[in-house]
Order: sequence, then structure tokens, then C-alpha cells
Amino acid sequence: MILVTGGTGFIGSNLVGALSDQGERVSICDVLGTGEKWRNVAKHEIDELVDPLSLDEFLSRRMDDIDFVYHMGAVSATTETDADLIVDSNLRLSQRIWRWCAKHEVPLVYASSAATYGDGEQGFVDSDDRASLAALRPLNAYGWSKLAFDRWVAREVEDGHATPPHWAGLRFFNVYGPNEYHKDDMRSV
Repeated sequence: MILVTGGTGFIGSNLVGALSDQGERVSICDVLGTGEKWRNVAKHEIDELVDPLSLDEFLSRRMDDIDFVYHMGAVSATTETDADLIVDSNLRLSQRIWRWCAKHEVPLVYASSAATYGDGEQGFVDSDDRASLAALRPLNAYGWSKLAFDRWVAREVEDGHATPPHWAGLRFFNVYGPNEYHKDDMRSV
């Protein structure tokens, strides 16, 4: 089974759709809220829909079933001002998922962001060494939180701590398309 965090959101729901179309068993960790995000996954078969507050219980209960984790879940609004909310979702949750995947030897792909580069003054080099990452200057709390996790990962790797058996962080640039409607003023198109 594949776990997709943020699986009812824009990128996550498209990933869930592709995995579902390939016959994969998919569980989603996300919050549906009061809008119509549920429509993003309505036509796909879902193994479980897990509230993020219940993720630890789900991981404990289903640890032997999980073959891969796509961590797409985040507070993605670049205009969000509640830095504690952003840190809980984009840094602390990401660290917990990383550690769980490392401990249980489950591959992980996680969403980083082009927002980590800031205004681009430091360039757009995808170097994952600690010095290069330290030079980046995000313009908002969202970008900073994604960079904070990238830097944490770089340190974990450099210090020889346990890592998932295979992992990648993806820095998304200006992604747009179907299932983006729920983002209101944060939509790309």
C-alpha cells in the first residue's frame, strides 16, 4: 500500500489518481475541511482516509502494509502568517515521517518547494550540501519551513543518521492544473 499525505490537495490528488489508475492500493492522510476537496479523489478507490492527527496511530497499525510514502501534505499558502501552524505541518510532521520511513525502511518522496530559493539572488542550484542550502533566503514562512526541512535532511544524511532506503525531495515550480480550484486566491491559473 502507498501512503500519500496531502492526498486530497492539488498535487496529492493527481498523484493518487495516477497511482489508483495503475491499480495501486492508496491510503490518504489529509484534512477535507468544509469545501469540496473531496471531489479531487471522489472517483478513486481509497484504502483509508486518515486525519493527520491520527497519523501516528495509522502508521503503527498499518506499518507492515506500507510500501512507499509520498509526503505531499503541507500548509502551502505563501501568505499564511501563523508560523506555528506552518512549522507543525511542514517541519515537525515531515521529520516524524522521515524518521518513521527510516526506521521501517520505507522509501520516501517529499515535497519541497521553489520557494526555498527566495528571490533567486543565490541562484537555483539544486545542491543539497549544507553550505549551499544555508545560503538560500526564502521570502516567506512557507519557503523557510520547506528549506528548514531540506537543511534538516542534509544534516541527518551528513551526520550518518538513519535515512529511508530511497528518498527524494522535489522542489516544485509553478505547478498548475486539475484539482487546484480549492486553493482560492493561491491558485496558479
